[in-house]
Amino acid sequence: MQIAFDNSYARLPERFFRPLAPTPVRAPALIKVNADLAAELGLDADWLESPEGVAMLAGNHVPQGAAPLAQAYAGHQFGGWVPQLGDGRAVLLGEVIGTDGTRRDIQLKGSGPTPFSRRGDGRAWLGPVLREYVVSEAMHALGIPTTRALAAVATGEEVHRERVRPGAVLTRVARSHIRVGTFQYFAARGDEKALRTLTDHVIARHYPEAETPLDLLSAVVAAQARLIARWMGVGFIHGVMNTDNMSVAGETIDYGPCAFMDAYHPDMVFSSIDQFGRYAFRKQPEIAVWNLAQFATALLPIMGLAHKEAVEVATRVIEGFADLFATAWEEVYAAKLGLSRMGEPEASLAYDLLLRMAKGQADFTRVFRALSGADPTTARTEFSDPALLDDWLPRWRARVGQNGPESARIARMQAANPAFIARNHRVEEAIAAAVDGEYAPFERLVRVLAHPFDDQPEARDLALAPRPEEVVRQTFCGT
Repeated sequence: MQIAFDNSYARLPERFFRPLAPTPVRAPALIKVNADLAAELGLDADWLESPEGVAMLAGNHVPQGAAPLAQAYAGHQFGGWVPQLGDGRAVLLGEVIGTDGTRRDIQLKGSGPTPFSRRGDGRAWLGPVLREYVVSEAMHALGIPTTRALAAVATGEEVHRERVRPGAVLTRVARSHIRVGTFQYFAARGDEKALRTLTDHVIARHYPEAETPLDLLSAVVAAQARLIARWMGVGFIHGVMNTDNMSVAGETIDYGPCAFMDAYHPDMVFSSIDQFGRYAFRKQPEIAVWNLAQFATALLPIMGLAHKEAVEVATRVIEGFADLFATAWEEVYAAKLGLSRMGEPEASLAYDLLLRMAKGQADFTRVFRALSGADPTTARTEFSDPALLDDWLPRWRARVGQNGPESARIARMQAANPAFIARNHRVEEAIAAAVDGEYAPFERLVRVLAHPFDDQPEARDLALAPRPEEVVRQTFCGT
């Protein structure tokens, strides 16, 4: 098959990347191809499953028209500045324009060492590959902007981490892999020409309505405000919100120690490396502002203003995140609670529910799904003390009763509150089975999570909260 690559990033100056082919693997074997995504990209899923297609997905074959490269970027990691990071275990094969007219990257993750590997082997083991496949596709099905998974391939090789693991490669698709850290890379080097080139590239690719670096900053701030509000609406914790993990395209990117909450608590942390809770659930909007401030700082030299004035106007844009996020959060939670608007009384009702959920150790997803049903009182059973909900329910029913027929309320709320999320214990079960050569739990999880708002009675077990012995308390980067 001839893939119609159109590699705009490869046409940028070479200091933006290092040309590099992926490192071949010993015995590539297909785990899964995402046929729906392949169709969106204009690719033939049957060809991707063929020996030649699997060779490409594993990095053993570079197709004609590809321009494989590793991107350069920098970043703040847990607040600490790292002047050079870059794609340490990923190679961008190239870009395609899909059937919807959208340009997307096709990247191999776990494809071998690069000049940015920092003494790493550039490989990925099976667990993180399957986790990213499951969670990124679950996020897409939830309607949240995200990178996606086109394929997963076993390499037939071993990866050495804390112990020997089976190797794998993920084929990741994104509107781009340009990060806040990409801008920081050039700003730290005083390379204003590269900053202008990168700004023009991102505007043309993602925000054609923008005309200036300040316009770009405003667009990225707005996109991130909407994105983080959507995370907060499904109980998603990214886990490693470094500036090199923030996409300027407004997509969720880099699924490492990510997790969906089971029992709700605003200070919930899963990441094994986030020892001080920097990226806790409730702090995600605050960290987004911090990251965006670093983005603004990188853009200051090319704003065409005196430094003091540039700082002032950029600060105003960053400060605007709060209102943008509040508006997006209110839209998300109005839908979750079946309300047509979110004024002060409705917002108070929403916050009161979350406080009670934290106190009652209530399952985030199951409470909202229960409220979406014909008998919302079933939500009481999700609380350690069911009485915590007793005086809240009548106030909510009075408010929601003003918004039309009960059947319409149920339909609206069930379209906003998933029955299924990628629960940590189920993802871990699927990974453990796959390590033993059994992929049926992974396949089932992917299939069910593709329709998270449908009841799917045959998959009721996947909607259950974990038993105490099943609770996953830590997630890992898996690099």
